[in-house]
Formats: sequence, C-alpha cells, structure tokens
Amino acid sequence: MGALDDITKKATDFLTSDKGQEALKSQKAEDISDRLLESAAGAANRVTGGSQAGRIDEARDAADRRIGTDDPA
Repeated sequence: MGALDDITKKATDFLTSDKGQEALKSQKAEDISDRLLESAAGAANRVTGGSQAGRIDEARDAADRRIGTDDPA
C-alpha cells in the first residue's frame, strides 16, 4: 500500500496548505458543490416521487450552507 499511502499524504498535504484551502474556497469548487447537491436533491425527489420535496430542499440548503461559500440556489 505504499503508493496509496503516498497519494493520501500528498492529498492531505495539499488540502491543508494555503493553496489547497484557497482552491476549496474558490468559485469553481462552489459551482461543483452546488451541482452535486442539486443532483442529489433531484435523485431524492425522483425516488420519493416529489412527496418530500420541501424537506429535501431544506436538507440541500443546509448542506450548501455548511460546505458552500455562496447562498443556496
């Protein structure tokens, strides 16, 4: 597992660096998180037939506030 350990260490080092933290707070990262949250909410709505849309939207918005840098869509 030497190669996996090396990759994990490099990723950890990057994410804890100033450059990594800047990347995580970038608009590109925000756009990606918004798309992922919207896709997850859409999938949950399809599974529930839309019967839980309000709760799903609330959960999506709460997650966006925790991980995002902008207001929820």
